[in-house]
Amino acid sequence: MKKSIEDLALFGGRPSVTEKLHVGRPNIGTRESLLRRINDLLDRRWLTNHGPFVDEFEQHIASLVHVKHCIAICNGTLALQILIRALELKGEVIVPSFTFVATAHALEWQGITPVFCDIDPRTHNLDARQVEDLITSRTSGIIGVHVWGRPCDVNSLTTIARKRNLRLIFDGAHALNCVYGGRHVGNFGHAEMFSFHATKILNTFEGGAVVTNDDDLARTVRLMRNFGFADYDSVVSVGINGKMSEVCAAMGLASLESLDEFTTVNHRNYNAYQERLKNVSGLDVVPYDESENPNYQYVVLEVDADVTQITRDQLQAVLWAENILARRYFYPGCHQVEPYISRPFSVGSPLTHTEYLVKRVLCLPTGTTVTIESIDEICEIICFAITYGAQIRHRLERHPIL
Repeated sequence: MKKSIEDLALFGGRPSVTEKLHVGRPNIGTRESLLRRINDLLDRRWLTNHGPFVDEFEQHIASLVHVKHCIAICNGTLALQILIRALELKGEVIVPSFTFVATAHALEWQGITPVFCDIDPRTHNLDARQVEDLITSRTSGIIGVHVWGRPCDVNSLTTIARKRNLRLIFDGAHALNCVYGGRHVGNFGHAEMFSFHATKILNTFEGGAVVTNDDDLARTVRLMRNFGFADYDSVVSVGINGKMSEVCAAMGLASLESLDEFTTVNHRNYNAYQERLKNVSGLDVVPYDESENPNYQYVVLEVDADVTQITRDQLQAVLWAENILARRYFYPGCHQVEPYISRPFSVGSPLTHTEYLVKRVLCLPTGTTVTIESIDEICEIICFAITYGAQIRHRLERHPIL
């Protein structure tokens, strides 16, 4: 245990953790299961163009979330872009700023203006009470984001969308296998998107999917994913190359076999962090609701600098120096990056809660590469940094490193 701030690597000591611990380090399932499938696809020489592994993966995801259609896409951002185009969104679409920038970029890329709405500070999700105030004659849709896998206020957003005749999409990048009101995420709005990026609880190396119960929409998305081909040589609409490869689907199938294990480990890690940090003043571990079947993919701290005497960024600097690569999410907020920061009209209302939260949130390493022993070390360093927060803050303010 460190005895003085000089023991911190930031100030000349040695890092406590020798191997770097990352947020979002990939979960890897059974290697033999993946390699067996890779050998199969190499023997078949069917590497892409909707092979049997993609078909099997789509069926498994649809079954997992109890939805009629799953259309696998090469990545989550393109899945969202294809869905936006399939629903013929235009003009303005209301989105949270507290999300990964891909949510906004998927609109901007297609000439649609994202209008940023504030969040509910309790849930970190889109504040449905403010959404309706932002609707104009140019508004064509709403995109809700299930941040940390905690579902949006689906009922309120659905009511608003129906009343105002708007398209409703949910970005479920964090929320695979999570539940809202007894139904799996994937069953809400016109459609939802999942991400299977390497950092997600279930990965296909890189990938995504559109899921929906709308037969016509599913058919349109499938056409768009494959250049608009309805048959071998029949092109019936504009499309793009959004197909998932067979090797990515093979990884997805292998990962599905270990999904329960991934969730169990995440839950164990979350409980360990919560237990070790529960009495630390100024730190709150963001809670999950057991009824929502959380996947515990993220361990999220809110840091109250007025209490800890150390800012979130200064705590992050301490952890990074100790090889603990905690991350700020979703700093600094989509509305504070280009091209949106140069267009103030994209901010539909004061984003008070968003701007407050992006300065407080810090995500800690979890997943199958993180052990309880590692969590003990991480929490010891956090507690030490909080104990000596005023001294660390004073030194870093005199000699900034960020």
